[in-house]
Amino acid sequence: MLTFLVSINDTFANPLGEKEKAGLLLMREEEKLAHDVYTILYEKWQLRPFSNISQSETRHFEAVGYLLETYHLEDPAYSEPGKFRNKELAALYDSLVVKGSESVEAALEVGAFIEEVDINDLQELLDAKPEAQIAAVYENLLWGSKNHIRAFTRNLSVRDKEYTPKVLSVATYAEIVGIDQQPGCGGNGMKQKARRGCNGGGPKCRK
Repeated sequence: MLTFLVSINDTFANPLGEKEKAGLLLMREEEKLAHDVYTILYEKWQLRPFSNISQSETRHFEAVGYLLETYHLEDPAYSEPGKFRNKELAALYDSLVVKGSESVEAALEVGAFIEEVDINDLQELLDAKPEAQIAAVYENLLWGSKNHIRAFTRNLSVRDKEYTPKVLSVATYAEIVGIDQQPGCGGNGMKQKARRGCNGGGPKCRK
Protein backbone atom coordinates (compact mmCIF):
# COMPACT_ATOMS: atom_id res chain seq x y z
CA MET A 1 0.00 0.00 0.00
CA LEU A 2 2.81 2.43 0.88
CA THR A 3 4.53 1.73 -2.44
CA PHE A 4 1.25 2.37 -4.24
CA LEU A 5 0.74 5.72 -2.52
CA VAL A 6 4.30 6.79 -3.25
CA SER A 7 3.84 5.96 -6.93
CA ILE A 8 0.61 7.94 -6.99
CA ASN A 9 2.31 10.97 -5.45
CA ASP A 10 5.12 10.69 -7.99
CA THR A 11 2.60 11.13 -10.81
CA PHE A 12 1.68 14.52 -9.35
CA ALA A 13 5.27 15.72 -8.99
CA ASN A 14 5.08 18.48 -11.60
CA PRO A 15 4.72 21.93 -10.01
CA LEU A 16 1.50 23.80 -10.68
CA GLY A 17 1.18 27.25 -12.18
CA GLU A 18 -0.65 29.97 -10.30
CA LYS A 19 -3.74 29.64 -12.51
CA GLU A 20 -3.93 25.91 -11.83
CA LYS A 21 -3.63 26.52 -8.10
CA ALA A 22 -6.30 29.23 -8.19
CA GLY A 23 -8.58 26.94 -10.16
CA LEU A 24 -8.36 24.18 -7.58
CA LEU A 25 -9.06 26.59 -4.73
CA LEU A 26 -12.05 28.03 -6.58
CA MET A 27 -13.55 24.65 -7.38
CA ARG A 28 -13.09 23.42 -3.82
CA GLU A 29 -15.27 26.27 -2.54
CA GLU A 30 -17.70 26.16 -5.46
CA GLU A 31 -18.44 22.52 -4.72
CA LYS A 32 -18.95 23.42 -1.06
CA LEU A 33 -21.32 26.22 -2.05
CA ALA A 34 -23.41 23.84 -4.13
CA HIS A 35 -23.55 21.28 -1.33
CA ASP A 36 -24.43 23.82 1.35
CA VAL A 37 -27.16 25.53 -0.71
CA TYR A 38 -28.74 22.22 -1.75
CA THR A 39 -28.71 20.99 1.84
CA ILE A 40 -30.57 24.09 3.00
CA LEU A 41 -33.07 23.88 0.14
CA TYR A 42 -33.74 20.20 0.79
CA GLU A 43 -34.50 21.00 4.43
CA LYS A 44 -36.85 23.74 3.24
CA TRP A 45 -38.70 21.90 0.44
CA GLN A 46 -37.98 18.18 0.98
CA LEU A 47 -37.44 17.80 -2.76
CA ARG A 48 -35.42 14.68 -3.59
CA PRO A 49 -33.12 16.18 -6.27
CA PHE A 50 -31.60 18.47 -3.66
CA SER A 51 -30.81 15.53 -1.41
CA ASN A 52 -29.39 13.38 -4.18
CA ILE A 53 -27.34 16.13 -5.79
CA SER A 54 -25.99 17.41 -2.47
CA GLN A 55 -24.51 13.93 -1.92
CA SER A 56 -22.93 14.10 -5.36
CA GLU A 57 -21.47 17.51 -4.52
CA THR A 58 -19.89 15.98 -1.42
CA ARG A 59 -18.05 13.51 -3.63
CA HIS A 60 -16.96 16.32 -5.96
CA PHE A 61 -15.77 18.32 -2.96
CA GLU A 62 -13.73 15.36 -1.74
CA ALA A 63 -12.20 14.76 -5.17
CA VAL A 64 -10.92 18.34 -5.33
CA GLY A 65 -9.80 18.06 -1.71
CA TYR A 66 -7.67 15.06 -2.57
CA LEU A 67 -5.92 17.09 -5.28
CA LEU A 68 -5.27 19.89 -2.79
CA GLU A 69 -3.62 17.38 -0.47
CA THR A 70 -1.63 15.88 -3.32
CA TYR A 71 -0.25 19.24 -4.42
CA HIS A 72 0.22 20.43 -0.83
CA LEU A 73 -2.12 23.39 -1.21
CA GLU A 74 -3.84 24.95 1.78
CA ASP A 75 -7.51 24.02 1.88
CA PRO A 76 -9.67 27.19 1.71
CA ALA A 77 -12.85 25.40 2.76
CA TYR A 78 -14.30 26.06 6.19
CA SER A 79 -16.02 23.20 7.99
CA GLU A 80 -18.99 25.41 8.88
CA PRO A 81 -21.88 25.32 6.38
CA GLY A 82 -22.41 28.57 4.51
CA LYS A 83 -19.01 30.05 5.35
CA PHE A 84 -16.48 30.82 2.61
CA ARG A 85 -13.09 32.49 2.27
CA ASN A 86 -13.98 33.68 -1.22
CA LYS A 87 -16.03 36.81 -0.57
CA GLU A 88 -17.89 36.59 -3.86
CA LEU A 89 -18.99 33.04 -3.10
CA ALA A 90 -19.98 34.07 0.42
CA ALA A 91 -22.25 36.81 -0.95
CA LEU A 92 -23.59 34.46 -3.64
CA TYR A 93 -24.43 31.82 -1.04
CA ASP A 94 -26.50 34.28 0.99
CA SER A 95 -28.40 35.55 -2.04
CA LEU A 96 -29.12 32.07 -3.40
CA VAL A 97 -30.46 30.79 -0.08
CA VAL A 98 -32.81 33.77 0.11
CA LYS A 99 -33.95 33.30 -3.49
CA GLY A 100 -34.36 29.54 -3.15
CA SER A 101 -36.49 29.94 -0.04
CA GLU A 102 -39.19 31.84 -1.96
CA SER A 103 -40.79 28.82 -3.67
CA VAL A 104 -40.06 25.35 -5.00
CA GLU A 105 -39.71 26.77 -8.50
CA ALA A 106 -37.28 29.43 -7.30
CA ALA A 107 -35.26 26.75 -5.50
CA LEU A 108 -34.99 24.67 -8.67
CA GLU A 109 -33.91 27.76 -10.61
CA VAL A 110 -31.21 28.36 -8.00
CA GLY A 111 -30.01 24.80 -8.52
CA ALA A 112 -29.85 25.25 -12.29
CA PHE A 113 -28.00 28.54 -11.88
CA ILE A 114 -25.38 26.99 -9.59
CA GLU A 115 -24.76 24.25 -12.14
CA GLU A 116 -24.46 26.86 -14.89
CA VAL A 117 -21.75 28.61 -12.91
CA ASP A 118 -19.93 25.33 -12.32
CA ILE A 119 -20.13 24.32 -15.97
CA ASN A 120 -18.86 27.70 -17.14
CA ASP A 121 -15.96 27.79 -14.67
CA LEU A 122 -14.97 24.17 -15.30
CA GLN A 123 -14.97 24.67 -19.05
CA GLU A 124 -12.75 27.74 -18.69
CA LEU A 125 -10.35 25.80 -16.47
CA LEU A 126 -10.24 22.93 -18.95
CA ASP A 127 -9.66 25.31 -21.85
CA ALA A 128 -6.52 26.48 -20.03
CA LYS A 129 -5.10 22.94 -20.40
CA PRO A 130 -4.34 22.06 -16.76
CA GLU A 131 -2.12 19.18 -15.66
CA ALA A 132 -3.55 15.86 -16.88
CA GLN A 133 -4.75 14.47 -13.54
CA ILE A 134 -6.47 17.75 -12.69
CA ALA A 135 -8.10 17.83 -16.11
CA ALA A 136 -9.44 14.30 -15.56
CA VAL A 137 -11.13 15.37 -12.32
CA TYR A 138 -12.51 18.53 -13.92
CA GLU A 139 -13.95 16.45 -16.76
CA ASN A 140 -15.77 14.30 -14.23
CA LEU A 141 -17.09 17.33 -12.34
CA LEU A 142 -18.28 18.78 -15.64
CA TRP A 143 -20.09 15.54 -16.45
CA GLY A 144 -21.80 15.71 -13.05
CA SER A 145 -22.81 19.35 -13.39
CA LYS A 146 -24.38 18.70 -16.79
CA ASN A 147 -26.45 15.87 -15.35
CA HIS A 148 -27.43 18.06 -12.41
CA ILE A 149 -28.65 20.94 -14.55
CA ARG A 150 -30.71 18.48 -16.58
CA ALA A 151 -32.29 17.20 -13.36
CA PHE A 152 -33.19 20.68 -12.16
CA THR A 153 -34.60 21.79 -15.51
CA ARG A 154 -36.65 18.59 -15.83
CA ASN A 155 -38.19 19.28 -12.44
CA LEU A 156 -38.99 22.81 -13.55
CA SER A 157 -40.51 21.51 -16.78
CA VAL A 158 -42.98 19.23 -15.00
CA ARG A 159 -44.11 22.33 -13.14
CA ASP A 160 -44.63 24.16 -16.44
CA LYS A 161 -41.64 26.39 -15.78
CA GLU A 162 -39.01 26.96 -18.44
CA TYR A 163 -35.52 27.83 -17.25
CA THR A 164 -33.67 30.65 -18.98
CA PRO A 165 -29.86 30.36 -18.86
CA LYS A 166 -28.13 33.24 -17.11
CA VAL A 167 -24.45 32.30 -17.50
CA LEU A 168 -24.17 29.92 -20.43
CA SER A 169 -25.06 30.86 -23.97
CA VAL A 170 -28.50 29.76 -25.14
CA ALA A 171 -26.90 27.40 -27.65
CA THR A 172 -24.61 25.79 -25.06
CA TYR A 173 -27.45 25.40 -22.59
CA ALA A 174 -29.76 23.88 -25.21
CA GLU A 175 -27.08 21.38 -26.22
CA ILE A 176 -26.56 20.29 -22.61
CA VAL A 177 -30.20 19.86 -21.61
CA GLY A 178 -30.98 18.06 -24.84
CA ILE A 179 -28.59 15.19 -24.03
CA ASP A 180 -29.60 12.19 -21.94
CA GLN A 181 -27.63 11.36 -18.81
CA GLN A 182 -24.23 9.88 -19.56
CA PRO A 183 -22.38 7.13 -17.69
CA GLY A 184 -19.39 8.36 -15.73
CA CYS A 185 -17.31 7.87 -12.60
CA GLY A 186 -19.91 9.05 -10.07
CA GLY A 187 -20.76 7.11 -6.96
CA ASN A 188 -18.20 6.07 -4.42
CA GLY A 189 -15.60 5.61 -7.15
CA MET A 190 -15.09 9.36 -7.54
CA LYS A 191 -12.16 9.66 -5.16
CA GLN A 192 -10.49 6.54 -6.50
CA LYS A 193 -10.81 7.83 -10.05
CA ALA A 194 -9.34 11.15 -8.98
CA ARG A 195 -6.32 9.36 -7.59
CA ARG A 196 -5.76 7.41 -10.78
CA GLY A 197 -6.56 10.35 -13.06
CA CYS A 198 -9.25 8.07 -14.59
CA ASN A 199 -6.51 6.20 -16.43
CA GLY A 200 -7.84 3.87 -19.04
CA GLY A 201 -11.36 5.26 -18.77
CA GLY A 202 -11.22 8.13 -21.22
CA PRO A 203 -11.97 11.78 -20.45
CA LYS A 204 -15.33 10.98 -18.87
CA CYS A 205 -14.05 7.97 -16.97
CA ARG A 206 -16.51 5.61 -18.57
CA LYS A 207 -16.77 2.22 -16.91
